[in-house]
Amino acid sequence: MPVDLEIVSPEKLLLSGKVDMVVIPAAEGEIGVLPQHAPMIVLLRGGTIRLYQGNRVTEQLFVSGGFAEITTTRVTVLANEATPIAAVSRAEGDRRLAAAEAEYAAADRLDVPALDLAMDHLQSARAMIEAAQAA
Repeated sequence: MPVDLEIVSPEKLLLSGKVDMVVIPAAEGEIGVLPQHAPMIVLLRGGTIRLYQGNRVTEQLFVSGGFAEITTTRVTVLANEATPIAAVSRAEGDRRLAAAEAEYAAADRLDVPALDLAMDHLQSARAMIEAAQAA
């Protein structure tokens, strides 16, 4: 029994189909979702979503963050941005990392939400660079 999967960005529905398993980069760590998974809503960090058919990865997408809703039969990913791994650019990752480092350096140390956002941008840029190197 496969899991229904939808990956949606602000612009469009990126992917809709059935997979045997999906691994998502949750803020708490990677989560592998199989049929009958416990329902939950999780925050995504920057990283790679891996889709499986059988024991084989059939597709990978980089996400910069977002949310995922998991039910016993379905996973819906609401991604800030999702890009197939083959299209992820090391140069873009380097550019984002430099911008995130500058954002973090300029952030008011007493403004915790701004620091958290800057750290999210740093982590996402580093994840993009890792994804580009793995492609």
